[in-house]
Parts: sequence; C-alpha cells; structure tokens
Amino acid sequence: MGGNPMKWEWILAGLVFFPFAAGLFSYAVGALCVKQNAGMTEKQETPRDAAVILSVVLEFAVMIWLAVSVCGRIVSGQVPELEIPHVCGMALSFTLDGFRMLYGCVAAFMWMMAAFLSREYLAGHRNRNRYYLFLLMTLGATMGVFLSADLYTTFIFFEIMSFTSYVWVAQEENRPSLRAAETYLAVAVIGGLVMLMGIFLLQRILGTLRIAELSQAAALCENKSLLYAAGGCMLVGFGAKAGAFPLHIWLPKAHPVAPAPASALLSGILTKTGIYGTLILSCALFYHDGLWGTLILGLGVVTMLGGALLAVFSVDLKRVLACSSMSQIGFILVGAGMQGLLGEENALAVHGTFLHMVNHSLIKLVLFLAAGVIYMNIHALDLNEIRGFGRKKPLLAGSFLVGALAIAGIPLFGGYVSKTLLHESIVEYGGGPWMKAVEYLFLFSGGLTVAYMTKLFVAVFVEKNTDGERQAQFEQKKSYMNLFSGFALTGSALVLLVWGLFPEYTMDRAAALAQGFMGLAETGEGVSIFSLECLSGALISIVIGILVYVLVIRGLLMKREEKSGAKVYINAWPKWLDLEDLIYRPVLLKILPAVFGVLCRILDSFADTAVVLLRKSVYRDSPLPYERPEGNVFTEALGRFLNAVQALGNHTWRRHQPAHRDYVHLAAMKGEEIGETNLVIRRSLSFGLLLFGVGLSLTLIYLILW
Repeated sequence: MGGNPMKWEWILAGLVFFPFAAGLFSYAVGALCVKQNAGMTEKQETPRDAAVILSVVLEFAVMIWLAVSVCGRIVSGQVPELEIPHVCGMALSFTLDGFRMLYGCVAAFMWMMAAFLSREYLAGHRNRNRYYLFLLMTLGATMGVFLSADLYTTFIFFEIMSFTSYVWVAQEENRPSLRAAETYLAVAVIGGLVMLMGIFLLQRILGTLRIAELSQAAALCENKSLLYAAGGCMLVGFGAKAGAFPLHIWLPKAHPVAPAPASALLSGILTKTGIYGTLILSCALFYHDGLWGTLILGLGVVTMLGGALLAVFSVDLKRVLACSSMSQIGFILVGAGMQGLLGEENALAVHGTFLHMVNHSLIKLVLFLAAGVIYMNIHALDLNEIRGFGRKKPLLAGSFLVGALAIAGIPLFGGYVSKTLLHESIVEYGGGPWMKAVEYLFLFSGGLTVAYMTKLFVAVFVEKNTDGERQAQFEQKKSYMNLFSGFALTGSALVLLVWGLFPEYTMDRAAALAQGFMGLAETGEGVSIFSLECLSGALISIVIGILVYVLVIRGLLMKREEKSGAKVYINAWPKWLDLEDLIYRPVLLKILPAVFGVLCRILDSFADTAVVLLRKSVYRDSPLPYERPEGNVFTEALGRFLNAVQALGNHTWRRHQPAHRDYVHLAAMKGEEIGETNLVIRRSLSFGLLLFGVGLSLTLIYLILW
C-alpha cells in the first residue's frame, strides 16, 4: 500500500498490545510505591497516575496520527493489515478501514478522558492500582475487537474484554457491586459460549471467518437454515454485550455500582463492541436479508422502548443513564434492521446507524463524567439527595446540558442528525401498518428520552433540595472538581458540541468514511435534515416528552412528603418486574437444576432396570464352580501350607500342646492389611505429586508475571 507496509503493521500491533504492557508497567510502578511507602498518599501515587495518563494520551495520539496518515489510502481501498500466525492453532488478524479507524479514535479519546477524571474520582478508594491495570487492559482488548479482521480474533479479544471489565463492576467490592458483577460476568460468559458455538458452526459451513469474505461465502451457501442458526448463536453473544433485550439485565445494575469513568466506557464503548459484531452479521453475513433485518428491527424496537420506560421510572442518576443506554442501543439496532429491509437503498439507515453509535458514545462520556463529578462531591446518586447540587455551577450545568440536548435529539445537536436519518429511513421504507407502528414507537421513545433527560436536568440544576441546609452547602461549594476533571468534562462536552454544530464537516464526512464497512458504496441523494418534514419528527418527540414529563413524571412519579410538604421523586416501577429475579435466576439456579436432576434420576433408574433385565435374560449369571470366601490364590495356598505344617506338628513335636489356628483366614486378613497399607501409600504419593504440580505451576506463573 505504498511506503513501508511493515510500519503500519507494527502500529496496528502497538495499538492493540501496548495498553496491556502499559497496564502491567503502571501496576508495577504502583506496587513499588506501596512497597517503598507502606501505603500511598495521593502525592505518592503521582508516578503511577502519570504512567497511566501518559499511556492513554500516547494511544490517542498514535491513533489520530495513524488515521491522518492512512485516511487517503483507506479511501482508495488500500488498508493496512496484520496477521499473527499460530495462536491456538489459528491466526490473529487485524485491519484498519474507515469504520475501524473512526471507532478506534473514539475509543482512545474516551479512555483518555475517563483516565483524567479517574484520578480525582478514585481518591480515597481502595484497589486503585488494580483499577488502573484493568482500565488499560480493557483498552487493549477493546482495540483488538474494533481492529479485528476475522471473527476468531473478534471472539478472543471480546472475551478478554469481558473478564477485564468485570473488575470495573466489582471495584467497590460491596454487596450490590459484587451481585451486579456476578450478573455481568454470567451474561458475558454464557453469551460468549453461545457465540463460540455459532463461530464453530460458521467455520464449518463457510470455511472462512474473515469478515471481508463472509458476504461472498454466505451468498454461495446453500444451507440457509444452518447459516441462520450460526448467526443466531453469534447474535446472542453480541446482543448480550450490547445490552439488547432480553439480555440487557446486566446494564441497569452494573452502571450504578461501577466507578463513573468506568460506567462511561461500559456504556459508550463496550456496548458498541456488541453493536460492531451485530453489524458484521447484518452487513456481511446476512447482507440485505429482509428476514434477518426484521429480526434485528424487532429486537431494536423492544430494546428502544423498554430502556426508555425504565429510565422514566428510575430515580437513581446513573441508573437513568444506564437505562437510557439500553434505549439508545435500541435506536441503533432499529437502524441496523432497516439496512436489511431497505436493501440497496439503505444509505439513510447506514449513515444514521453509524452516526448514532458515535453520538451515543460521546454523549454518554459527557453525561457519566458529569455524574461522576456529582458523586465524588456528595457520594449519592438518588435524585432526592442530589437535588439542587448543580445550581450556581455553570460549567457543570452547561456540560450536562450539551449531553442532554444531544441525546434528546434537539436540533443543532448531534443526536438530532442521527435520529432524523433513522426516522427518515423508516418513512422511506413505508411497509404498511406494521412499519407505521414502528415509526410511532420510534417517535414515542424519542419523546420519553426528552422526558427523562428533562427530569434529570431539572432535578439537579433547577430545583432546590428539600433540605434547606443541604442546599446551602451545595451552593457554597465552589471548588467541586480539579483541573484534570474539569478538562475531561468540558473537553468532552466541547467535542460533542462542535461535532453536532457543524454536521457537514464532521458527521457527513465520518459517515462517508465508515459506510464501506456496512456494504454501502454510493450514498445517492442526501436528505435536508433541517427541512420542515425532518423537523416535524423532532417536534413530535419534543411535544410527547413535555407531556410525559408534566403529566407522568411530575403528576404520577412524585409524591408530597407529610413532614415537609415538598414533592419528592418516587420509583413506581414494580420490584417484582425484574427479569433477572423473576425469570433468569429462578430458571438457571432452581428450575433447570431440579428438572435435570429428575431427568438424570429417571435415566439412572432406566439404566439400572435395563442392566437387571439383561442379567436376568440375555446375560443371565452363571454360578461359579468355586467362589473363594476370602483372600486370594496366594493367601489361600500359603494358609493351606501353614495348616498342613500345623497338623504335622500336632501329631509329632506338639502333640502335648496342639495348636488350632486357621492360617487360611489369618493369611487372608494379613493380605488385606498389606493391600490397604499399599493403597494408602500410593494415594499419599499421588496427593504429594499433585501438590507439587500445583506449587510448581504457581511458581512458574509468579516468575512469568512478576
């Protein structure tokens, strides 16, 4: 591809593997500081923090430099590729097209900003060294997913990412965080195993896992049923990570308990790895497949509406944002589904899908960082407790407002552009009453987004706290974040603002670069996003949002306290309507074990009955000519010999004092004793060898890692 191809390959390798090495290095620096200082103060942690920040800044700088350097080559179809052979019998392969390049930049930017806030946010928290280790390792795994050129590589880094990000959720190590981490890991592992089955099946059907070859190989596949089965299995794994219904159960629980910078990455980037995999299935494996598109569209509509409803009812700041993430993932899946239904005329859906992915990533970065600033000041997330904290804090309020207006789809902000493109793709398809219902649900879900974001902004930045003394403390607090945190929050908000204000220079060009990944070559005629027709969709959602906020949130989801007479927010969502506690845990932990236990007992009884019948009929037992009562041949021969010697003695030299011992029995007993002793010795030796093997393995691991 011109220049030195090896240079680009080494840079691709560095983008993936450098964060792993940086994580180990920063952990070693932190561990060394602990050893030297017997516990670290914030000042003594500076070398470790500097190593982490320098690592993420370097990753972002290299990603931007690479994007600028190869952008022209990517447009002309020349993409850098890297293959690392002989990894578990296969090869790891990476590539960099427009889509991967842009999302690599987004991921590196978000990690950099999250690391800047983490320093102040985690002050006083335990296990900071561990947090930074897995922060960087998850960055490497995420880059590995987005830069993967085949599904085998995607799966490897997908699973690494699941295990390293588990530590984020369990960071606080309290009961809620450990339970949420348990749910997160269970969904990730089960989804990963099902996805692996799909990958094995796909490899057998098509003979290739390279993403660029899937479309052509799938078109030549005659057995579509097996192809759908493989795609369905992989969709389970990708959908679980994306937070799509019904595998969304981890998302509303993991985000509130994880540190806010980690929540920003969980919501903004890690869910997009699931979307990335879903787009591979939709745009490569099932290219312009109407049946598959209908499936993805249906999942998207349910996820979009379900997440919005949960967000309206929630009263925890980060839980609202988490449920909002679920809803926005639904919007993206709607776009992915419309790509399949529209076929060759899917430019609006392609651009809308990609742009809403990027919009959601940048928006959730801003909103979760703002939530982190609030939490690290008052250590609370309930809207009734944090109510009024943002008053007289224009920097925090302005940053949050940019994110809120963008996600609500207000004109002049990024979310408006992507939602308008998605809405217009639905309108363009037509499709009768069912698609009309999809359009109405799309606009209604957009209205719910306006409602719950209005609830958050009014509660935190407009209303006063019901406790007057608490409100006075809030307003007197002038210094509420340091320079690093301020840079992370306002810098992220500024990028999001510029991204939305100048869509023809930012979003249009980005969508044009990314469209090739989704199989779109030419865009055809564009759409005037500020036309009256397009603005009318946003206006309908805004009106719906205002009505829901006034009539439902202010009217039904707030109640007046008896003592103070002030109205407070309530969570009226039924507690029993929790899919995890209602269905998943009872089924996986109680019902399935009981059912399989009964089934195994039935099969065991059936096997015993069959054996008895066979022994009574075909394999009837025949009596043995002689069955030795005890001992073995050797002990019996020895005992008979000694009995003969005893009988001879009784008739000769011991006739005055005859002995009457049964040496056959004594020899048998002594033989059993010797056998048991030998068995104990053998078992002790085996146990000792086992312990030696375990100790040797742990020693080798210690020498390798430390």
